[in-house]
Amino acid sequence: MTESSSDLLACCRSQSAWVRELVETLVRLESPSDDKAAVDRCGAELTRRLKALGANVTRIPQTTAGDHVRAEWRPPHTADVQRAPILLLGHFDTVWPVGTLDRMPLHERDGRLYGPGIFDMKAGIAAAMLAMHALQESREATAHVVMLWTADEEIGSATSRVLIEETARRSSAVLVLEPSLPGGAAKTSRKGVGEFELIVRGVAAHAGLDPGKGASAVHELARQILALEALQDPERGITINVGVISGGSRSNVIADRARAEIDVRVQAIEDAARLESVIRGLRPTRPSIQLEVSGGIGRPPLERSPAVVRLYEQAHQIAATIGRELREGAAGGGSDGNFTSALGVPTLDGLGPEGDGAHAVHEHVLLDDLSWRAAFLAGLIESLG
Repeated sequence: MTESSSDLLACCRSQSAWVRELVETLVRLESPSDDKAAVDRCGAELTRRLKALGANVTRIPQTTAGDHVRAEWRPPHTADVQRAPILLLGHFDTVWPVGTLDRMPLHERDGRLYGPGIFDMKAGIAAAMLAMHALQESREATAHVVMLWTADEEIGSATSRVLIEETARRSSAVLVLEPSLPGGAAKTSRKGVGEFELIVRGVAAHAGLDPGKGASAVHELARQILALEALQDPERGITINVGVISGGSRSNVIADRARAEIDVRVQAIEDAARLESVIRGLRPTRPSIQLEVSGGIGRPPLERSPAVVRLYEQAHQIAATIGRELREGAAGGGSDGNFTSALGVPTLDGLGPEGDGAHAVHEHVLLDDLSWRAAFLAGLIESLG
């Protein structure tokens, strides 16, 4: 461990009570994506804490989602003002409704801190804030840093995507504080995610008296589902799941309507474009039936590009100076880092603290990892800056 790394780690460890209190405060401010008032309460506290760290903070108001929060630290030297910032990216909305704390109370057990939204991803936000605290306490500020914490990632990032992409285009690198992989590994690739709706319109008829006059939307949907299944190629990272289906009215009526909700995951950008074209081009097997397809690939893949690899290798070196090996891996789910990587901006995801249970009742982080994670982030920010 180098002297510089040792200083950062010592500083972060000295603030272990500070970062734990911050994590607990954010978790107690329950913030489900679809409850704007609740999300904004959490955002207001986040804004107050970021200002206390010396950031220039802006809340970006929304009408259909919580307000997003942007914080910026500029280096004091005039010559550095135009330096492209390092973007720290994440979200403070969660999947848990208000009141979840009553049945999943915040608590510590065996060195793990449990609570709804703690792993995905309020502890990641806290670690990033501790990293900035450590850099201010132990260094002369040289890095231009922007934090963007959004309020709608769990429901598709509809109101934040443009903001994320605009901010990323002006950045030299993007560090995403989403949960790490098992063992604390970073994510150097993520699948792209698509959601489609298929509506089948058939012709109703009596199933006993006039079956030949009808055209079953349910039967057609079954045939289309088989066609969709044939598009899967797990070895290429392509999976298709028809997760919700509905249709028909009674068993003795030929169904005139059926629908399906389809989840599509792809590993390569060229597969995203191809599959979207194929799914939108589905054709009925009978002329009396009509198909309507909506939706698309909402999040492009985060591919393990040379830019991603270079950023990971730099992070790997920084982690080694603080006594850890930072491994890498792939994730099947998407994040806002998918958007930034697709722009060609070097992006490294999964930099949040080690833990487990995202979206699950055992959601937790390892308390001992908070200080190390913050020191590592501070070192990486310093090296990039």
